[in-house]
Amino acid sequence: MRPLLQGQRAIVFLMAGTLALAAIAIVGVIYFSRDTSMPAPQGGGQAETASSRSFVMHDAPRPLPEIKFEDGNGQALTLTDLKGKTVLLNIWATWCVPCREEMPTLDALEAELGGPAFEVVALSVDRAGPDVVRNFYAEIGIEHLGLYIDATMRASFDLQAPGLPTTLLIDSEGRELGRLVGSAEWDTPEMIAFLNTHMKLN
Repeated sequence: MRPLLQGQRAIVFLMAGTLALAAIAIVGVIYFSRDTSMPAPQGGGQAETASSRSFVMHDAPRPLPEIKFEDGNGQALTLTDLKGKTVLLNIWATWCVPCREEMPTLDALEAELGGPAFEVVALSVDRAGPDVVRNFYAEIGIEHLGLYIDATMRASFDLQAPGLPTTLLIDSEGRELGRLVGSAEWDTPEMIAFLNTHMKLN
């Protein structure tokens, strides 16, 4: 077989790149369209809000594995300890830039909705331990979020989080209602209304 000339190689690489981009686009459409009551994002213009753009809601609540983590005092906890309230479980780390950027809005959301019926649980997977989270909270002025940590990072694997941040909406029975992969502005009126709706359904 004759070796490909330089021009022919360029054409082959161009075709391969085009096919790869097409495959990514198809996967994206399937991801945003499957098992969700929210519409897939439309091309052109600015996205509406994270609640309508990115939350993938399940047709029915899904059971979750019993993950283990600790609070800022080293007390062992599981998801069972959070039953009875709607939980927004945000898996993050201080070395994750998008996580750092959205943290003030999660703090504001907890200030707005936090109480017996709802809690934002920002679960750090920093292997360095709680002190690095405590220092970060002090640095940016976090006042309302509790300190929760899983230094083993096992929770992110057990919950099948594809990356950081990943946020799960969990009902009062400890079941996953849906999830959002990526960062969001959590304290917008649209997001607060979205979460309030699901709190009332519990």
